[in-house]
Amino acid sequence: MRRLLILSLISGSAIVCAQAPLARGIEGGVRLLPSDMAIFEAGETRKDLPCTVTPVKPILGFDLKFHTGYDIDVPMKDLAGAENALSIVFRVAPGNRKDEYVYFGQRFKVPSIEEDAKGDAYLQGVFDVGEGSYHVDWLMKDRTERVCSFSWDSEAELPAKDKQIALTINPSTIQGADGEQFKEDPPVERIQTEPPLNVKVLVNFAPQKYESAALQPADTSALVSILRQIARDPHIGRFSIVAFNVQEQRVLYRQESGSRIDFPALGQALTSLSLGTVDLKRLGQKHGDTEFLTDLIKQEVNTADPPDALVFAGPKVMLDANVPQDDLKEVGDVRYPVFYMNYNLSPQAAPWRDSISRAVHFFRGTEYTISRPRDLWFAVSDLVSRVVKAKVGRISLAVATQ
Repeated sequence: MRRLLILSLISGSAIVCAQAPLARGIEGGVRLLPSDMAIFEAGETRKDLPCTVTPVKPILGFDLKFHTGYDIDVPMKDLAGAENALSIVFRVAPGNRKDEYVYFGQRFKVPSIEEDAKGDAYLQGVFDVGEGSYHVDWLMKDRTERVCSFSWDSEAELPAKDKQIALTINPSTIQGADGEQFKEDPPVERIQTEPPLNVKVLVNFAPQKYESAALQPADTSALVSILRQIARDPHIGRFSIVAFNVQEQRVLYRQESGSRIDFPALGQALTSLSLGTVDLKRLGQKHGDTEFLTDLIKQEVNTADPPDALVFAGPKVMLDANVPQDDLKEVGDVRYPVFYMNYNLSPQAAPWRDSISRAVHFFRGTEYTISRPRDLWFAVSDLVSRVVKAKVGRISLAVATQ
């Protein structure tokens, strides 16, 4: 069946829309129309405006929050006519505290639709929750006050084997989904009983498929989540960041050692990424991407002020020629641990080492495959543990040789 997507929001431009919590009234209540509140309190399902609401099961994202929401189907024939607008209001409460609702609103602009239009209009909404059970009351109406309403319960729960994962959202918490990927992180209380770790991270901001012409938002979100998970570890106090793209053969952003990662600056720098265009100079280079990666590794590994750990992150880089081992030998003995956080959603499709993996293996480094959110949490935990042990070992050795 043919579907037509309604392309514009009255207050935005995305089809999948993160809802904004509604403003609260003078005494902490939410200003709703009495008719809307009556529908919520009655808990009835209405189909004055024919629609099908499909709840989305809470799914843990790489940002270590549960993402949930709903899909809506509305027959096009029921929206036929002059321009219209669909207004959505819904409320969400923890299952054990149903008097503590959080209210959300969303509005879509509907273009003029022919009377004989076929298919369905398809809309979506998303919001974030922590672990726990939740109750949702939902309604949508058009300008003629036709109503579609629905209620459902959902549960967000980590598997028993993942209970030790520290989520970035508290249990029984309800939030609007944040569409800003590069907002500033809140301050982290660092461990004061030991010297802070100094970590350098080299991130290849690239799509899952090396030759793809665009970096998808989901890929960007996962790579930024890797950085945020590293930045939030209390053992780490200094960060150096190098964002690059092998396909474009250039460094997109560089941050020297600092006490935090400047995510807004990183996001601004990534706007210059243009994978759909080809530089004519690169066409004449037979192995220009390999040469770029070789020079980058040699420059960042062999530094006068070495970090406590060097971390590569990004999707597989499958090049026609790997980084020559003779070039890697020029770097000399690397006295700190090297890691590779390989963001790979389908590890079975390409189980062999890529160019970065081979270089990390040469330096006797450790590689992690990041396919699911749990992989990220366990990888960062293991990485930090290894770096702490390596630093303690280096300090002990230095004291013993004095």
